[in-house]
Amino acid sequence: MGYVRVRGIVANPFDHSLKVDLEFIVDTGAIYTVIPKSVAERLRLKVTGRRRFKIANGDIVEYPVSEAYIIINGEGVTSLVAIADEKTPLLLGVTTLELLGLRVDPVTGKLTPLELMIL
Repeated sequence: MGYVRVRGIVANPFDHSLKVDLEFIVDTGAIYTVIPKSVAERLRLKVTGRRRFKIANGDIVEYPVSEAYIIINGEGVTSLVAIADEKTPLLLGVTTLELLGLRVDPVTGKLTPLELMIL
């Protein structure tokens, strides 16, 4: 199937006029959405903490985290994001996908509505 890519908007959660249009790689193995530090600074995101992450090569890294407003396919949600260095790819993580009510269809490689349950 290859990489699933999607365009989206990342905005300041308190001032949606501060926003950036980006292309993400959808990564269902990533818990958080990942954006570069330059985007976080442009949006004036406030760091709310730091989290440790295992990256693809097995190393453990620590990144600051913040809240951002993320819009995909016209739907928006506030989600935690990891703020990484500039060489780290932009990733749309599974937490943001679930908050948006979306999933990756493994047949088409497209984002589709997630069956939401309250049990």
